[in-house]
Amino acid sequence: MTQATQPQTSLSFAPTFTHLVSKEGGVKYPLKALHVCEETFSPLEVAYDYEAIRNQVTRTTIEAGPNSIWRYKAFLPVESQNPIDVGTGMTPLVKSTRLARRLGLKNLYIKNDAVNMPTLSFKDRVVSVALTRAKELGFTTVSCASTGNLANSTAAIAAHAGLDCCVFIPSDLEAGKVLGTLVYNPTLMAVKGNYDQVNRLCCEVGNTYGWGFVNINLRPYYSEGSKTLGFEVAEQLGWKLPDHVVAPLASGSLYTKIYKGFQEFIKTGLVEDKQVRFSGAQAEGCSPIATAFKEGRDFVTPVKPNTIAKSIAIGNPADGYYALDIARKTNGNIESVSDPEIVEGIKLLAETEGIFTETAGGTTVAVLKKLVEAGKIDPEETTVIYITGNGLKTQEAVQEYIGQPLLIDPKLESFERALERSRTLDRLDWQQVLV
Repeated sequence: MTQATQPQTSLSFAPTFTHLVSKEGGVKYPLKALHVCEETFSPLEVAYDYEAIRNQVTRTTIEAGPNSIWRYKAFLPVESQNPIDVGTGMTPLVKSTRLARRLGLKNLYIKNDAVNMPTLSFKDRVVSVALTRAKELGFTTVSCASTGNLANSTAAIAAHAGLDCCVFIPSDLEAGKVLGTLVYNPTLMAVKGNYDQVNRLCCEVGNTYGWGFVNINLRPYYSEGSKTLGFEVAEQLGWKLPDHVVAPLASGSLYTKIYKGFQEFIKTGLVEDKQVRFSGAQAEGCSPIATAFKEGRDFVTPVKPNTIAKSIAIGNPADGYYALDIARKTNGNIESVSDPEIVEGIKLLAETEGIFTETAGGTTVAVLKKLVEAGKIDPEETTVIYITGNGLKTQEAVQEYIGQPLLIDPKLESFERALERSRTLDRLDWQQVLV
């Protein structure tokens, strides 16, 4: 591997993003608030000058950068020398012991964005990038269509940046996610409909009012923030790529951008070339990508969501086609699991590793378990699962399945009776498992 000898300091990079380009046909567009190619109707994404990145970046300059996503600024589509930095990123990569042992895996890692700042989900990454770019493009009002986590992030980071904010959510979201948006005092619109209906309304609002919608007209910039989940894993593994990743699938953007992040580190000589297997996780109640994968189709048929995993309940995934392509060309898999399996996935991660994840994470853990049981994950592989949000946001999903505290009098004998009762119940539970 060759590296440049005189890189610039961490945040003083000259911009390396050059234009927008359509994923189909390669049609070029200027670096404006655009997201769909007028000729091919395919999504637009950001293109970079990778030689310029090679000349500016080394492992050493990255390691010397801020303890946030902005240590990778040369790979992100912003010009500002002072991007919006609220401490987002560099979340733990946890080497699993008890979960790995329970599943029979030897090299399992958990990328834990349940503790990402400031709103405890991976969405803080994409929003930090999107709102930095929004300010550069002159937007003063920002917005989003959200299943919850994105609304939290957009409201919080807009408040920090001094931007006006109006966000849109389905009206049936979990209370924790609604409260976790309202506390930042945005204008919050609860729409009587599912996410796809919310998204269609937001397209109309964006066209009418000219606001910066992070996941619509700013989507090419916004989605690039997810690459940092790939960058961090490679760096935290000692500048090596894993053998296999398992990530949740909603629109498919996160999944495809982790792949792009790995490829960019290869292109710029920061890691050795290696094919990483990509597997995806969906809930059975909203599994259009998993269904297409199982049926061998290269197109995704939209569905109406019906699942507790609301954060990944996107029935018409914008990047579904590209997620299918990545899974197939890397010899990965895309699986779905039932709502009861999702709850068990949440509980399994919590009781083995002390990580409380929301329903998207429960889906990922449940799919990991399903893939292991089907012999689709080699126990020797270095496997990374992505936990993308915090369970405190979706307490309703597990509330009925985790028991109640033992109510006792403030007396030793009351405690001892309750302790014996709890041990008896534990023994009965184990006997049921053994049977």
